Amino acid sequence: MIDNSVFENKKVAFHTFGCKLNFSETSTVARTMVEAGFAKVDISESADVYLFNTCSVTELADKKCKQVIRKAIKKNPNAFIVVTGCFAQLKPEDVSKIEGVDLVLGSNEKFDILKYISDFKKGEEAEIHAGKIGSNKEFKPSYSFGDRTRCFLKVQDGCDYFCSYCTIPFARGRSRNDSVSNTVEQAHKAAANGAKEIILTGVNIGDFGQGKGESFFDLIKELEKIDSIERFRISSIEPNLLTDEIIEFVAASKKFMPHFHIPLQSGSDKVLKLMKRKYDTALFKSKVERIKECIPDAFIGVDVIVGVRGEAEEDFLTTHNFLADLPVSQLHVFTYSERPNTKALTIDDVVPIPIRKERSKILHQLSDKKTREFYKAYIGQERDVLFEGTEHDGLIYGFTDNYIKLEVPCQKQLGNTIRKVKLKHLSLGTTNMVGELI
Repeated sequence: MIDNSVFENKKVAFHTFGCKLNFSETSTVARTMVEAGFAKVDISESADVYLFNTCSVTELADKKCKQVIRKAIKKNPNAFIVVTGCFAQLKPEDVSKIEGVDLVLGSNEKFDILKYISDFKKGEEAEIHAGKIGSNKEFKPSYSFGDRTRCFLKVQDGCDYFCSYCTIPFARGRSRNDSVSNTVEQAHKAAANGAKEIILTGVNIGDFGQGKGESFFDLIKELEKIDSIERFRISSIEPNLLTDEIIEFVAASKKFMPHFHIPLQSGSDKVLKLMKRKYDTALFKSKVERIKECIPDAFIGVDVIVGVRGEAEEDFLTTHNFLADLPVSQLHVFTYSERPNTKALTIDDVVPIPIRKERSKILHQLSDKKTREFYKAYIGQERDVLFEGTEHDGLIYGFTDNYIKLEVPCQKQLGNTIRKVKLKHLSLGTTNMVGELI
């Protein structure tokens, strides 16, 4: 039995690295701790406990995690430091050796954090509680709210694909999810907390339904029926799992926004085979064309990785030209880095790091161009915007239904409201759109 009295009036701060899924899980852990008696404070404030939920997608992510953790420890050397998430799951011994870290929790163990903290005394060595790599089998429901206007709802976890460059199956285990009914119940809870927009997130959300005789399409049809949620967005979904019925459903929906995020990773079929992806460029192109055919206004974001082992200059140019010709709106560009235990390490053709960085720069420039072109097409239109709750330099930001980021002079009452806005022009120095309230 846990004695919650030891947690009363203790201050806890959180820092999340990486993906929307991590944000949903951090928020859920935070609610657990607050309900037990902790007082949540901002990461910039002095706290008794600091929890870092880490990412390990790239080597840079690992380094960034270490830097931020060390900075916090230096600022608050007496604080009790907890590190969890993918980096902690994959490299618990490395994390435990960071001076000042007290507790290392694996991907699933973080949800039982109250079991592992009691006296907050700093020992000579960090405690490690992390299951074997890839052993996670239990699905832990999560949703974020309070830190951002939009809610990230975890609908799926883990992955069975084992792409040659990726460590996620090792960090999070095999694909799994809750039932449609339980996931809808989580959405209702988010709505009760004031969420107006829910983003469906996971590692491979299109794989939803495994072992339960249900599908992702079944899920979105039920979510559409929730009256108290005004907007839904589908986060990253694999192109081979993005069916025509999903696209057509979004086209007809009043709640699911005209917004897709589809991982491509490479525009070279040769490289896609090396990556062990489950589609080719022809299939990817057909999905983008089908979206634009059904939903001309749709925003389409695309993940792409540059500099993977085996990517020749010709392959990169093929990727660039493929993306340049596609009617997509934004690129999320990753620079490849070698990850332990991945099959890509068996490929001998290594792309030098300076070339990787140059390729990344070229695709970032292409992304900026595409985003500006997409935004410009809507100048003069009026669209509904959901505004965020925070002010930055006298401005407040929000997103249109088709994911155009927009700014207007700050009025605090706009936070977490949906308002009709006229899109005026691009903001100087950013890719934002300047709007005018109607």
